[in-house]
Amino acid sequence: MTESKLGWAVPLMRAGYIGKGLVYLAVAGISLYSIWRGGSAQDTSSALGWLDTTWGGGVLLFVIFIGMLAYALWRVLDAAFDLEDYGSDAKGIVARIGMLVTGAIHLGIGATVFPLLFGGGSGGGSGEGSSIPGHVRTVMEWPGGRWLIGAAAVLIIGAGGHYMRQGWTNEYRQHLRANPVTTRWNPVLKAGLIAHGVVVGVVGLLFGFAAWQANPQQAGGTGEAFSWLSGQVYGQILVTGVCLGLLGFALFCFVNAAYRIVPKVSGPDVQTLAAKLMPR
Repeated sequence: MTESKLGWAVPLMRAGYIGKGLVYLAVAGISLYSIWRGGSAQDTSSALGWLDTTWGGGVLLFVIFIGMLAYALWRVLDAAFDLEDYGSDAKGIVARIGMLVTGAIHLGIGATVFPLLFGGGSGGGSGEGSSIPGHVRTVMEWPGGRWLIGAAAVLIIGAGGHYMRQGWTNEYRQHLRANPVTTRWNPVLKAGLIAHGVVVGVVGLLFGFAAWQANPQQAGGTGEAFSWLSGQVYGQILVTGVCLGLLGFALFCFVNAAYRIVPKVSGPDVQTLAAKLMPR
């Protein structure tokens, strides 16, 4: 398949980032509302289950479902044809494998949405907190299962560090078009990407604890990451700050949907946000 025939992958990318943005908007928004009401931050499944009970929530869930399928397919195409030009050296191969992993994760979110849309259940009671330890327990029962969970922890922590590094070093600017929107909202995009990296990194730590202690209950997803953060010094303030950051990450996803540069199909004459904001 030639690069000139892969332009149809860009609408998939846009739909995927819209769906991804809606997921994080739901998680962050509902978590902040819950904290304001005296409750705790919510995991992804609980946030999506809450959407299922609201007026118009079914439409949003359908958009999210389509977006998750589109994002997963986009990442497969991106990895297979190197649409973002990461290359075929060791660093590029690792980046492309990471794309497949993130595609699989978002396909899993799509699987969470499917029964809410077509199964008639609210799903609000079966969040990440109940499913992830069960999956981890199954893997731990395999030969070398603890090592597999430990390896997964390293990969997840690495992904979180990657997101935080991209935000801290402004590397993400290389993938966005320069225009008034990306320039004006750049500080929010930066904070959002770092906050996302923090949550992913904490999830990786939880997997690491599970592997180290041979206790599947230590593993968890977004909800457990929020719970762990809330147990730290000034935990409630920390969780609130991270949720505000995830609102920024939702904006980051929407901005990527509109203005992300795909090097192999976007052409050579596109000014990046990095070039626009480069010190003179």
